[in-house]
Amino acid sequence: MSASDLTAFQKELGWFFRDEGFLRMALTHPSVAVEPAAGQQHNQRLEFLGDAVLQLVLTRELYDRFPDLSEGDLTKARARLVKRRTLADLGARLQIGQYLILSRGEELQGGRQRPSALADAFEALLGAIFLDGGFEPVREFVLRHFRQDFAAFTAGVDTENPKGELQELLQAESTEAPQYRLEKISGPDHDRLFECAVFHGEVELGRGQGKSKKAAESEAALSALIALRTQHPPQ
Repeated sequence: MSASDLTAFQKELGWFFRDEGFLRMALTHPSVAVEPAAGQQHNQRLEFLGDAVLQLVLTRELYDRFPDLSEGDLTKARARLVKRRTLADLGARLQIGQYLILSRGEELQGGRQRPSALADAFEALLGAIFLDGGFEPVREFVLRHFRQDFAAFTAGVDTENPKGELQELLQAESTEAPQYRLEKISGPDHDRLFECAVFHGEVELGRGQGKSKKAAESEAALSALIALRTQHPPQ
C-alpha cells in the first residue's frame, strides 16, 4: 500500500496516525501470515483489543443515555448495536476493503468484500486508534459512526426491516408507496459503493450508502424513519 493510499484513508477516517504501523497492522488480513516467508503481523490481536474498546464505549454511552433501562435491557441494546452485520456495514461505509492487505489467494476469492473481513478490520481499526491516540479519540470515532444506530434505537425504529416499516408508516397516511432511486455509484470495480435516496410524493426523505443497491436502500429507509420518528414520535 502506498503512502498516498494511507493518507487518503486517514483523511476519510478523520484520524491521522502518529504511528502508521498501527494502521497498516489493522488493515493486514490474517491470510498474509500463511504465505511463504511472509513474516508479517496481521490484525487479529488488534481486533481483540478493538472489540473490548467498542464494548466499553457503547456500554458507557447506553448507561448515560438510558438511565431507566435495566441491566438486561442494556445488555440487549448493546448486543443489537454490535452485531457482525452492523460492523461489516460500517467497514463498507469506510471502504476498508479497498485498503486491506490480503494474500493473493484471499484477493482472488473476493476477500475485499467479505463481511467477516470488513467487520474484523473495523474492530482492528478501533484497536489501532486506541493504541495510537488513547481512549478519547476512539470514543469520538465510535460515537460518530454509530450516531445513526443510536438515533434509530432512541426513535424505536426497527433496524432489521427499515424498508417494510417505512412503507407501513407512509401508507397509514397515503396509498402511495415510497420510491427508491440510485443516485451514485463510486469506487473501483471490485469495491463499489452505492448511494440511494428514498422519495415519497417527490419529496426526498432520506439517503443511504451500502456495498449493494439493496443495502443502500435499507440505509436510506433507516435515515428516513429516524427523521420521521423524530419529527412525529409514536404515541
